[in-house]
Amino acid sequence: MSDVVEKTLTALPSLLSLDSQPGSAKLSSNSKLGNLIRGITELTSKHEEEKLIQHELSSIKEQVSSPNTTMRQMRELMVRAVYCEMLGYEASFSYIHAIKLAQQGNVLEKRVGYLAVSLFLNENHELLLLLVNTVLKDLQSTNLIEVCMALTVVCQIFPKDMIPAILPIVEEKLNHPKEIIRRKAVLALHKFYLIAPNQVQHIHNKFRKALCDKDPGVMTASLHIYLQLIQENAEAYKDLTASFVTILKQVVGGKLPMDFNYHSVPAPWLQIQLLRILSLLGKNDQRTSEVMYEVLDESLRRAEMNHNITYAILYECVKCVYTIHPKSELLEKAATCIGNFVLSPKINLKYLGDSTDFSHRGRCDDSTSTNIMT
Repeated sequence: MSDVVEKTLTALPSLLSLDSQPGSAKLSSNSKLGNLIRGITELTSKHEEEKLIQHELSSIKEQVSSPNTTMRQMRELMVRAVYCEMLGYEASFSYIHAIKLAQQGNVLEKRVGYLAVSLFLNENHELLLLLVNTVLKDLQSTNLIEVCMALTVVCQIFPKDMIPAILPIVEEKLNHPKEIIRRKAVLALHKFYLIAPNQVQHIHNKFRKALCDKDPGVMTASLHIYLQLIQENAEAYKDLTASFVTILKQVVGGKLPMDFNYHSVPAPWLQIQLLRILSLLGKNDQRTSEVMYEVLDESLRRAEMNHNITYAILYECVKCVYTIHPKSELLEKAATCIGNFVLSPKINLKYLGDSTDFSHRGRCDDSTSTNIMT
């Protein structure tokens, strides 16, 4: 058996909480899921795999229908059913049992039930309506884990027609003392905005509050919403330019916790998202663009060309510089950066440099244009 399969089998109990007893990882090779995975890896043809999976599904169907099956056994059966579906085989008979597991089980069982439901069903599936009351109940639970699981499901799948019933409770979670709940609530509202934007138009002030949240994770989650909103109507959010600039300054200056760093680069994906937002706000607006010149200069200076993620930051920064109202000093620095891309021995960086189009910068004066083309 390969090392990868062996490590997978060893990790499964702790990842899926199939057995909470000490030393359960040592029993993984004897578990039914472990035997299934091992059996599949030893097969030599697709036909043999189909035969094995169909036999497994028949066994699962028989056990989930039995009145003697305990919740703990049902939890293990759901994991096996999920694995079969991941391989492309339908296990629709188990969908209703996954919902029941989320409704009736303890915290570990609800965890597997919610996971199975989110993988099995889509937002338009008729069975999802049976889960609405369970989600409502868990959102109002005093158990932090149950609230987190309910918000996670809401972020992934939730019937569009039932959003009004759950929206007030999700809004309340924006004031929760735990940052993980506030963060998940923001993500849930973002999901609502994507599938039913008219139903969350009234809570824009709460989005602004999330942007100023003391927890960087909550603030970061709110940027997903703002990027979408600003793409649709940048004029309505010009007054937030200074806030976005301040956030970017803090990020570039390394003020965020080390957990946000990637290869010693301060929150690179957050930097990229903020640069995209600033480019939208500063386009064709000199007054707004002037607010961001300093931080863009700092971003270009700090993002040294030494790692793929810094290349991505530089690319977004250059795009931003050439999108907003022009400033000659910034344009020259951006042109130097593009020259470094083009002259790089790395093909991907050459492509970045060659793919940048400056023909739309007709507002630049002749000297600036000459410097850019040089």
